[in-house]
Amino acid sequence: YEISACLVGSEMCIRDSCSTAQQAILQELLHCTVSLVQDQYGNYVVQHVLEHGTPRDKSMIIEQLLGKMVQLSQHKFASNVIEKCVQYGNYQERQIIIDEILGDQSFEGGGALEAMMKDQYANYVVQKIIDVCDGNQRERIIQRIQPHVGSLKKYTYGKHIIARLEKIIGKLSS
Repeated sequence: YEISACLVGSEMCIRDSCSTAQQAILQELLHCTVSLVQDQYGNYVVQHVLEHGTPRDKSMIIEQLLGKMVQLSQHKFASNVIEKCVQYGNYQERQIIIDEILGDQSFEGGGALEAMMKDQYANYVVQKIIDVCDGNQRERIIQRIQPHVGSLKKYTYGKHIIARLEKIIGKLSS
């Protein structure tokens, strides 16, 4: 209870403080960003900064999470933060996140994207990327998804990805 009250208090402090106090709080948050995003209450504080912070604040948080995007996308609380990184990050940050996901081939049976599309939390991150990315980024994602359409239909969460893509580009062939 004390931790949750402290974190909710931190969110209010960030929102209501002068810029000097905000920066001091943000510096403290940056020291434990990876832990906070995985906390049932702390993730809301980080989401708040991503939604309402300055571009610099957002960039500093995203920078703390780079290299861990796939792993955090598969976490119940952290996945919400990664969605906000995709939504509120700038074009270049979004590109770096996409590159990280598409470049990670360390998963058994395929790459990170394939694993994320079948994951109960990470599939929402993939959907968010599809929703907010630009045309070139979306084309890269679609090219990587299309060979897996047949197998995605066998997974509950994979079906969500197919539905999102079909809403955007029309019927997908298996």
